[in-house]
Amino acid sequence: MDIFTALFWIITLVWFFVSIARDRKKTFGALKMSGGMMKSMAGEILAILFLIGLIMTFVPQDTVRHFMGESNLLTSTIIFALIGCITLIPAFVAFPLAGSLLDAGANLVPVVAFLTTLTMVGIVTFPLEKREFGIKFTLLRNSLSFVFAILIAVIMGVIL
Repeated sequence: MDIFTALFWIITLVWFFVSIARDRKKTFGALKMSGGMMKSMAGEILAILFLIGLIMTFVPQDTVRHFMGESNLLTSTIIFALIGCITLIPAFVAFPLAGSLLDAGANLVPVVAFLTTLTMVGIVTFPLEKREFGIKFTLLRNSLSFVFAILIAVIMGVIL
């Protein structure tokens, strides 16, 4: 365990005990509620993790290395950014997937483009966003998010 993880555990435990000292009933009520929420999400999380494991099992590392590592960097970055735009998976599942892609030989830039568009651009949620915020705002936000996701991917490729 690195120092930051240990520090976060310590901070969490300190605040947990402060919360118990202030209002034991509310603290345990919140724990019970969060446990129930976790139980309701567990099936979906396991299904997504299983699907990612299945995909990584059936897609050979050579294929990942070819399409995300050795091919034209600009083309693969745009393609995987577009895939990220239409994919709707939780970020906590996307990060291990990105790590698996990197381990399989993918270049950092397309992986970052995939990850950032996955979390910043919402093609699947477009109808809901359009209804709530209007078409102009939704198009502008998604377009700017796509451009900035590509920019972030390029910057990360230069930095790392």
